[in-house]
Amino acid sequence: MTIPFFPTPIPFPDLSPSKASMSLATLLPLLLSLLLFTTPLPTASADETETHLHFFFHDVVSGLSPTAIRVAQAPTTSLSTTGFGAVVMIDDPLTEGPDRNSKLLGHAQGMYALASQEEAGLLMAMNFAFVSGDFNGSTLAVLGRNTVLSDVREMPVVGGSGKFRFARGYALARTQQFDLFTGDAVVEYDVYVRHE
Repeated sequence: MTIPFFPTPIPFPDLSPSKASMSLATLLPLLLSLLLFTTPLPTASADETETHLHFFFHDVVSGLSPTAIRVAQAPTTSLSTTGFGAVVMIDDPLTEGPDRNSKLLGHAQGMYALASQEEAGLLMAMNFAFVSGDFNGSTLAVLGRNTVLSDVREMPVVGGSGKFRFARGYALARTQQFDLFTGDAVVEYDVYVRHE
C-alpha cells in the first residue's frame, strides 16, 4: 500500500526588518536568562586554603566573672519553657583543650538569642577572634541555628578577616560538659573553612 504524497508548502518566518527586530527583542531576555542559569558556579580556586580548626568554647554564666551575660529578654521570657526571647552577650574563651586553664586560642565574641518556642534553639551571631598561633589577629564569623540539646549542631561560617579573608565553611559543635546547677557549658568545636 502506498500513501499518496501531497507536498505542503513549508512556512518561512517573515524576516522583514521590523519583524526581525521584534523577534530579537523578544528572544534576547530569554537567551540572557538561559546563559545566566546555565553558567557553572565557581569552584574553589587553586590558591584557596582549606583549614580545620579544633578548640573548646567555655560558656560561663555563673560566678563573679561570667563570660556570657543576659542583656535583654521579652516580658514573657520567664514564662517560656525554652527561655524564648532572651538575648545573651558573650566573650567566651576558646581553648586548646576542654580544661578552662588549657592554652587560650581566642574568644567567641558576639551574642546568642533563644529563638525557639518549642526547643532549646539558639540564634548564634559571633566571631571567633584568635589571639595566638598562626591565626593570631584573624577572625571567623559564624551565624546560624544551634539546637543545644542535639548531639551535633552545624552552623555556617559566613566570613572572616586577616588570614581568613573570604572564609566560608561550617562549624560543628558538640557539648562536652553542661552543669545543670550553674548553667556553665563546655562545647567542642570543629571548624572547616576555605579561605585565601
